[in-house]
Formats: sequence, structure tokens, C-alpha cells
Amino acid sequence: MSAEAPRSPAGLPPRDGPPYLEMRGITKAFGSLLANDHVELSVRRQEIHAVVGENGAGKTTLMNILYGLVHPDAGEILFEGKPVRIRGPRDAIAAGVGMVHQHFQLVPVMTVAENVVLGQEPGGIVLDRAGSVAQVRELSERFGLIVDPTARVDTLPVGVQQRVELLKILYRGSRLLVFDEPTAVLTPQETDELFEIFRGLVAGGKTVILITHKLGEVMAISERVTVLRQGRNAAVLETARTSPAEIARAMVGREVLLRVERDEAHIGAERLRLDGVKADSDRGLPALAGVDLTVRSGEIVGIAGVSGNGQLELAEVVAGLRPVTAGHVYLEGRDVRDQSAAERRANGLAYIPEDRHTRGLILPFEVKENLILGSQSKPPFAVHGQLRWPAIDERATSLIRQFDIRPPNPDAPASSLSGGNQQKVVVARELAEGPKVLVAAEPTRGLDVGATEFIHRELVEKRDEGLAILLISSELDEIFSLSDTIAVIYQGRIVEVMPSAAASRERVGLLMAGGSVEEVTPSAAQIAQAAALQAAAAASSAQDYASREGSS
Repeated sequence: MSAEAPRSPAGLPPRDGPPYLEMRGITKAFGSLLANDHVELSVRRQEIHAVVGENGAGKTTLMNILYGLVHPDAGEILFEGKPVRIRGPRDAIAAGVGMVHQHFQLVPVMTVAENVVLGQEPGGIVLDRAGSVAQVRELSERFGLIVDPTARVDTLPVGVQQRVELLKILYRGSRLLVFDEPTAVLTPQETDELFEIFRGLVAGGKTVILITHKLGEVMAISERVTVLRQGRNAAVLETARTSPAEIARAMVGREVLLRVERDEAHIGAERLRLDGVKADSDRGLPALAGVDLTVRSGEIVGIAGVSGNGQLELAEVVAGLRPVTAGHVYLEGRDVRDQSAAERRANGLAYIPEDRHTRGLILPFEVKENLILGSQSKPPFAVHGQLRWPAIDERATSLIRQFDIRPPNPDAPASSLSGGNQQKVVVARELAEGPKVLVAAEPTRGLDVGATEFIHRELVEKRDEGLAILLISSELDEIFSLSDTIAVIYQGRIVEVMPSAAASRERVGLLMAGGSVEEVTPSAAQIAQAAALQAAAAASSAQDYASREGSS
């Protein structure tokens, strides 16, 4: 008797027959850069289909062509075997395509209903507000997207705002729904809710394309996955018959270590301490509401929280880029509240900012110039105000080799590098001076699995050498993989600090959303058991690593 065919994540049997969407031979060049090179994509009706690839693999260009934001140089698009010409988003919408972008396209001061009907308002010149509310309420109830049509968008959590984006494309009758990194700013609970919505949409006749770099999500929700590498097709895989390792290998072209291998932390003396720190946002509103936090040598303290809860302000307060309104910041036991960013840097603080373009790099500058920013006025790079180019070239050559920055050209402008290699420039510069404390804010944001693997390895190595690391990340997988201690931030407060061995995704997710964790708070015995399991896992990883090294 043959084995039963695997079922899709929506609970539907796999569908054979003609594809619902085909993109054939899609080719697009931007100058000398060939973004898509005869790319093929085939999506079945009522399928959740993932599209993955490294940065620059061409996946966003492909989806922008489907939605009419970019015009291909060659190739064709077919729906149910019939060619269609998509000259712009209007044509895409008319063909039944809707796209939810990673950065929401909402008007914050307008209501949910006003945002949903914007551009297709009932009532003509004079908006029928009551009709709009009724239509959006009926739509939200039909698809299980619970949201108040009369609420102003800027009062809604990000998870609910994403539902508004989804309602917008459903209102326009979209049958093929494209999502670009839809879980980037969601809590684990919001991600689970979104996936349940996906399953409901597919069961109701919709088709979903998911662009993501989170392989766990690919495995959890998709039926098939198309992998792109360097603008070309690398693989089309059935999710039920593949693994994250195989997908990563197809993406990068080599084996990728998806699990962070790290030994037990050897935690030493206090390096950074915040006592009752308060600070305001750029709008002059309270952003930090009395933060108490300690980071010690040889320790990675991960800050978990939904974006917008004070993480940016926390990083800038520690780095000396934002003034505190109350409290104290101690670096190596010294109160540095009134020190400038340059003074703190001179005293052993390094900072990887969350936005490498506005804070981390000067894009028109050459790579070698970016690699000495912050030290450009000190020997050996400058003497008596004059830059010493031989020393600068020597530093650049060394760091480019050590951090595998590509292309290995110190004279290239930073703007010409990929996102992953730009981030390597920032990380290389910040670690080159041998800091005592590192603030790493979103160190792998937007990076592919290969670049993420490299930066994770560097952070763990520096932690093992005694560096104290404050890790701020919206990626919960990253927090759990790297952190020795996890602190959850909500509305500018550290609501709980816990050893990573005692943390669960459910507990942290509830805290991130401001919920109670009484029902998931572990007992002392559970904490001890978790610590023992973590130690056993670390020992097993080390043994596996030694075995591999011995056989190679």
C-alpha cells in the first residue's frame, strides 16, 4: 500500500494540473547588473508558495515585476495558461494580484475603513463613511481579520496594522496575495495568528506567495519553495520533502551552519550598567521609563521586544547619541552619562547601529575610509592632522581578508557593496579596536543566511574572548540563538530579565505583547532542567564539531 501524499499547510491535498500563475523566462537588468536571468516561477491555485534567496538574488525584483512596479526586459506572465500584460499596479490589481509590502503603506491619521477604501471610495466624490465602515466590517468578519473599522491606524499595534494592509488588497478583489517579509515586526503570537489567517485564505480559494528569509517559517507554512541564487533559479522544492539545511544550501551554494554553536559562557565582571535610565523619543515623548540593566564580560544580553518599544532609544543612550533625562549609565564602573559618543568610544564602547546606511557608513566614501571612521584622527591613521594612507591601506587589507568582505577592493565606494558586505564593513570596524562593550542593534537585519552565519560566529567568538555584548534584535530566533541572558522590553521598560536557559518563546512572546506570564512561568525545577538540557546540547554540539574536525 502506497504512503499517503503529504498535505499542504492549509490542510488541503497537493494540487496537480495547470499552474495558476506562471512567470516564464523573466529577465531584468539594471545597467550592468542582471537582477533576473530567465527566471521561472510556477504557483498552483490555493497554494502557499515561498520565494527565498540571498540578498541580491532577485526575488524582490521578480515580485515587483509581477505587481507592475518594474517592467521586465524579457519573459512573459500567464494566469491559468493565458498571457497577461502588466504595465503597472492597476493592471496587476485588475488581474487579481495584491501585494503587502514589508513597510506598511498606510496613512496613520486615517481610520481603518478610510485606509482600506482609499482610491476606490464608495459614494464617489463625497465619501460614504457609513458604507465604508459597513463594507470593511463585513470583509473583516468574512476573512476572520478582526479589526475595528472606525479605529485610527496610528493607535493600532503593528500586527493589527498588517491586517489592515491585508484588508486593502482583499477589498480590491485580489486572488493572488504577495507578502514581502510579513513577520519582520511581529511577535511569535502575532506570527502564529497571521499563519492561521493564511491557511484560512487558502482554504477560501486564495493563493499566497511569501517572500521571507526565515527558513523556519518556510517549513511551517509553505507547500513549495522556489529558491533563487544570483538572479537565477537554483531549486524548486516540496517543503514536506526538504529541510532548512537543503534550502540554505540551494540559496548559498554551500553548506551553511544554521544553528549557532557556542560553548557555555564564562561570565566575568560588570562592564555596562544602566540605573533608572529615562530618555525621550525624537518627538519629545517618554521612550525609556526607568531602565535597569547589567551586561558583564563574556556575556550576551539580548533585548527582546516588538519594534517601537524603546529599543532604538536604549541603543542610542548607551552609545552616547541620545541624552538621558534621568538615571545613570556606567561603563567599567565609571558614570559616562555626560560623556560624548567619541569619549565613550575612546573608553572601550563600540556600536553597530540598526541602520547601517544612515548611522553606520558614509556610502560615497571608499571601503577603506569607512573602516577607520571614528579613528581617522588618531595614529597610525593620522599624524598632525594628516592622513597616513599606507597605514589605512594596511588596516583595510587586513580587515577585508579577516571578514571576507566582497569584492575585496578597499578603493570601492561602500555604496557599491551588497547589504551583507556593507554590514561586514561596519562589524569589522567596530570590532577592530578591541572594545570592552559592544552594542549590536539589529546586526543581521535584512541579511541572508550566509552573512548572518558569519556575523553570528564573530559575535560568539568575541563573547568568548571576554567582550560584553548588548544585543538588540527584533528577530526572536537571533535572541534565543545568541543570548546568555534575555531581557524583554515593553513600552520603554525592562519587564523581565531571565537566563536564556529558563526562557520559552511563549513566555517571551507574551511579555513582548505586554501580557501576563503567570500561566507559563517555569518553576525552579523547570529552570534547572532547562539549564541541564542546554548544557547537554552544548556538549553534544562540541562533540559533533570535534568529530567533524577529526574526520576532515
